[in-house]
Amino acid sequence: MSVLAAIGAGAQGETFRNPVVWADVPDPDVIRVGDDFYLVSTTMHLMPGGPVMRSKDLVGWETVSYLFDTLNDTPKYDMVGGTVYGRGQWATSLRYHNGTFYALFSPNDEPYRSYVYKTDDPAKGWTLNSRLPHFHDSSLFFDDDGRVYVFSGQGRLNELTPDLKGLRQGGTDTTVIQRDAEENGLLEGSRVIKHAGKYYLLMISWPKDKPRRQLCYRADKITGPYEKKVILEDNFAGFPYVGQGTIVDDARGNWYGFIFQDRGAIGRVPTLMPCRWVDGWPMLGDADGRVPLCMARPVQGYPDVPLVVSDGFDSGRLNINWQWNHNPVAGAWSLTERPGWLRLKTSRVAGSIYTAPNTVSQRMEGPMCSAYIEMDISNMKDGDRAGLAAFNGHSGLIGVEREGKAAWLTVRHTLVNMTSKEHKVTGVDDQEVARVRLKGKRVFLRIDGDFNLGRDKAVFYYSTDGRRWTSVCGEFTMRFDFTRLFMGTRYAIFNYATKAAGGYVDINKFVYHKAENDGATDFDGWRRAMSGMW
Repeated sequence: MSVLAAIGAGAQGETFRNPVVWADVPDPDVIRVGDDFYLVSTTMHLMPGGPVMRSKDLVGWETVSYLFDTLNDTPKYDMVGGTVYGRGQWATSLRYHNGTFYALFSPNDEPYRSYVYKTDDPAKGWTLNSRLPHFHDSSLFFDDDGRVYVFSGQGRLNELTPDLKGLRQGGTDTTVIQRDAEENGLLEGSRVIKHAGKYYLLMISWPKDKPRRQLCYRADKITGPYEKKVILEDNFAGFPYVGQGTIVDDARGNWYGFIFQDRGAIGRVPTLMPCRWVDGWPMLGDADGRVPLCMARPVQGYPDVPLVVSDGFDSGRLNINWQWNHNPVAGAWSLTERPGWLRLKTSRVAGSIYTAPNTVSQRMEGPMCSAYIEMDISNMKDGDRAGLAAFNGHSGLIGVEREGKAAWLTVRHTLVNMTSKEHKVTGVDDQEVARVRLKGKRVFLRIDGDFNLGRDKAVFYYSTDGRRWTSVCGEFTMRFDFTRLFMGTRYAIFNYATKAAGGYVDINKFVYHKAENDGATDFDGWRRAMSGMW
């Protein structure tokens, strides 16, 4: 398929191509309720957090809600006294029991207590049910006898009260997985199901000097003893090994694995594959144990649903696809003060984008993607910086900097430095690689991304009319770094003050396109097509 054909083509056929979602959707848990599939993923320091998605076919996923709008255990969620990059909401477990959906997660940060949310309809929002002890990478489980358990850590099993508001006094509290000599590294990523009377605990294994792999432990009793089998070990499409996720059945009794893969700067992307029951084991992949590049959609007849969307900001509410970096300052953004525009105000002085409140973002997507914003800069104050970023621990920023009455277009490459324990920002390595004097009150800023194997490149452009684009400073190398932000690179719209608060910018639109996942790798052709299309 040509680049231009890929731009306009839909992907609503009878097959799909892995990865099923080429974007950062890590730590997935997937369940089926009737004919609907539901998925929850990790977004850590982003707000609202805990995205819950719905699908009819396990391929097209629509974000229908978030578990919470903000977290408030410490001021660090507000970027006061520190930050919570890579902390916050982690590895949520999603379950449905007796007409109620439950979600359990444990932030990997103080005060180290879990959250349990519940709802009778994920599309209507969630309410907090309880706070429990910390359970790392947990899996909630309702047994047939009405008892409720949590699997967590490297094989710990704890029993909860039926209302999920505490540990059951005198209930099960034991370690059910005993690692053999081959498992000499970390075990994590618990996901539990019960099938044909047996208990199945899926975990990933990190053996020393060996690749990550997907394990399954099974037992006749919930407390064991458990036996082990490797059910997937595949470095699909040349990227690192696939591992961590769950298995789910459709309404006809077919089973599937929904397992993520690390793919560099784009983050951790889900793959979808058959799950074949062989001698009572849920073996993942095709007949050769490999993740298929192409396969039939589990359910036919449903269109794709975009995960990342263009936005004209013509609603009184922020589109559900956007998330803020940490808790937003409520009075420092508006969709109503100038209808049809997103207004971002500076509310405090910040040293960089990493400590700036009210940065708003969406995912980037592979194999290639392109997005631009139109920005009114007439109300920026001296020292303000605003624009569009490929945002991560290593970020590329194209923006406008106000210096007195002058406005400069700049491109910066930044690397955040932070303490390993507290994740407090200690400084930013900042390299200015382009500077152009601007005239007028508006500017268009664009970033194209290439996430094909061995690439992870971003290219920056600006325009004064939205039609003729000028490329600046060549390619920027994007990176994924779990020691910093621990997320895939995102399109981020930012505005922060370096001297005094009170300025603002208005964003008229965010316009987005992605290449179809059909094997296209021609980034130069994609860039030319985007320049002509805009």
